[in-house]
Amino acid sequence: MSAISFQSVSKAYPSPRGPKGSTFLALDGVSLDIEEGEFFGLLGPNGAGKTTMISILAGLTRANSGNVRVLGSDVQKDFAAARRKLGVVPQELVFDPFFNVREALRIQSGYFGVKNNDAWIDELLESLGLADKAHANMRQLSGGMKRRVLVAQALVHKPPVIVLDEPTAGVDVELRQTLWQFIAKLNKQGSTVLLTTHYLEEAEALCGRIAMLKSGRIVALDRTSELLKAASSNVLRFKVDSELPKALADQARITGRIVQFPAHDALEIERYLAAVREAGLAAQDVEIRKADLEDVFLDVMTKNKDSVHGVSA
Repeated sequence: MSAISFQSVSKAYPSPRGPKGSTFLALDGVSLDIEEGEFFGLLGPNGAGKTTMISILAGLTRANSGNVRVLGSDVQKDFAAARRKLGVVPQELVFDPFFNVREALRIQSGYFGVKNNDAWIDELLESLGLADKAHANMRQLSGGMKRRVLVAQALVHKPPVIVLDEPTAGVDVELRQTLWQFIAKLNKQGSTVLLTTHYLEEAEALCGRIAMLKSGRIVALDRTSELLKAASSNVLRFKVDSELPKALADQARITGRIVQFPAHDALEIERYLAAVREAGLAAQDVEIRKADLEDVFLDVMTKNKDSVHGVSA
């Protein structure tokens, strides 16, 4: 039995720009199975449909067609059972301003009928660096601390399936390290984890399998190691102090002074460097590296594949 199962799921919303009555497909026949104990990544650009998938999974949005199950429980027909098996950390910082941290966790426990779990609450507070904030009012916490509380609330009823929707967006490095250590520990103990993130280095380091979503469709699905193996090239990386000519810039990924080109062989590397010299620029700190998940992601999104890339169990 899969931990999470999407079967032919479609979701349409009213189109904000089209004529009255028109719709756009946020999800277009998505099918995806995540096995128990997996650490699974769901990646895609803004508007790809990731949050819609999670909203349907959590029972907050109803799909137009298809079905979704959490450990065998249908998220619509058996909502209560499905929700008990699920812990969701949302993107938004939603909190009750009238309670302190420990009270918020006890109240959250009550929503799931969990009593006398102070030992687990203590462990969550300690593991997420919240022990010294247990009696602080939620309004007094920084954004990063509020994010930690959201994680604790999602885990307070010990769900077997954990969904993290951009959990480290806009937070400090310390929280990212603390969170991933704790979530990796829970995963090793058997919890299933579904992660969406724009930090692709996190997905590469943590996720055993990854699905890439674009325009409501899965355009890549495979083990992380296989996606990286399938990358078509190495990457030539260097710095320049001035802008590249447009013909060169159109082939590159440019971040500030850093320029990166996909490079299949030594001849292609020399061609790029020669073109840079001919443009009157000096390439600094030149290096060749293996393609990473960000390279794979950009390649998949650029190609806009219609078919799923190599599905693996």
